[in-house]
Amino acid sequence: MTTNESTDALIIGSGFGGAIPAYHLAAGGARVTVLERGPWLQSEEFEHDFLLGSSYTRVFDFVVGDGMSVLGGNCVGGGSVVYFATMPRAPRFVFERRGSIGRRMWPASINRDTLDPWYDRIAEALPITQQTWDRVPYAGGLFAAACAHAGRTANPAPSAVDVGMCTNCNWMMAGCRFDAKKSLLLNYLPAALAHGAEIRPLHEVQQISRTSDGGYRVHYRIVDGEDYRILHDSGTIDAKIVIVAAGAGATPVILQRSETTLGAMPHAVGRYFSGNGERLNTAVFDEERVRDVLGLSRADGRAYEAYQIGRGPTVASWDRLDGSRPEYERYSLEQLYFPPGLGTILAQAPDAAGPAWFGVDKKEMLRRWQSWLTIFIMSEDDNEGVFGPPPATGNAHRFSQQMLGHGPLSYRPTANTARGWSLADADIKDILERDGLAKVRPWTNDLVGAYTVHPLASCRIGDDPATSALDDRHELRGHPGIFVTDGSAVPGALTVNPASTIAALAERAMPGIVRAARERGIEVTYGAPSPLGETAGRRATAGIR
Repeated sequence: MTTNESTDALIIGSGFGGAIPAYHLAAGGARVTVLERGPWLQSEEFEHDFLLGSSYTRVFDFVVGDGMSVLGGNCVGGGSVVYFATMPRAPRFVFERRGSIGRRMWPASINRDTLDPWYDRIAEALPITQQTWDRVPYAGGLFAAACAHAGRTANPAPSAVDVGMCTNCNWMMAGCRFDAKKSLLLNYLPAALAHGAEIRPLHEVQQISRTSDGGYRVHYRIVDGEDYRILHDSGTIDAKIVIVAAGAGATPVILQRSETTLGAMPHAVGRYFSGNGERLNTAVFDEERVRDVLGLSRADGRAYEAYQIGRGPTVASWDRLDGSRPEYERYSLEQLYFPPGLGTILAQAPDAAGPAWFGVDKKEMLRRWQSWLTIFIMSEDDNEGVFGPPPATGNAHRFSQQMLGHGPLSYRPTANTARGWSLADADIKDILERDGLAKVRPWTNDLVGAYTVHPLASCRIGDDPATSALDDRHELRGHPGIFVTDGSAVPGALTVNPASTIAALAERAMPGIVRAARERGIEVTYGAPSPLGETAGRRATAGIR
């Protein structure tokens, strides 16, 4: 069955890049429809297990490409439901990066000073708070102590977690059952619903075409709620403006597939993909050395054995985020909890005699998993990812009931990217292996290539039409009325967690998007307050279709 409807503004995706426009446009009086490919789950549905069909497999999208794999959110609320809620602002030098094009990547109108007011707005809406040392979990404290022992600094990170509500269960990636993590289900989305926006889960957008009146028609299929390989009814929705916020791994695929109906896309659509320079190392600590060298112990007498207790990244070392250092040699190191599953598969056994990711040595490493510490590298890459021809539907060829697929992204790390990884790997080794504290080794790239949980830049903003798909208002070049506001709009790697920057850019884009909407005949105003006050204590629960 095929249906055709109409709305003022059609938004594809409900993460930061979709929820923020949904709220502002709905609050301003526009008719807003949000199409989300994934399911809509409530607190009680966030399950703390690894069973097929649990929230852990339902709300993720893991796409294996050629040389790069991308892990992202696949649910109402998008990445905010599965992120670790670590929310630093991008360093000042990031906005001056030249990257692979040899000139400033960011638009001239954007720098840290001009973006700070929008960062402030996000910090108020979620809200974001600075964590304190007395509330840092064991793993963060261990990393901080190891950094101090090595003569390095470490810092508690700003976070969108209410630590008073947090149970330190470390299941944040499966969704927070306790509403301690401030996902978009607690602020922007319920505020959008309160103003009349409609959110439709399990609606996968396939392409966009033009209508005879100068608007756009968005084509979708209904995704089966149990087996994501199965697509059901199709439909279309006509809209005067379209905001694409499906994520950096899906937005360019939708736009590339739309070339047959919209016309040629800007050259930069599906190019310049960045994995945020991400890489992981896992250390196995010697408990006795933790006690003897660092002087640490828990109340029960154990030195550490607490890898599983906490709430994701709480402590980071930002010593190498120095703008005077050469580009590609700047990176942050962040303590991270990666739950069993993919993390235990890709973690490599230090000093293994044979293969490091399986075998006897890996089995012994797994036996000591409570003594692990995972360190997350975010560095400067070369924007070397390129998307090939899109699949017939969706953003990947699905080969499992949920979560897994093979996508068209190709990634070949350049010498610049590899140098940053090598320097960061050596830094981690120096910090964590000093005086016999631990044995450390990077995750393997042999199985799924490089990997990122923060994909960026596949439809980036910029001043140069040759190297950017969007202008500095986030409008798609050559296609007025289509905007992109998700991580794909970020020009390049940020060297820190990007959620705060993605959200700030989406907030910044809204005055211009509202102006464009008015020019296209939508009666809408801009100026809604922070959604915090009107949504406190409420979740996004209404309007499910």
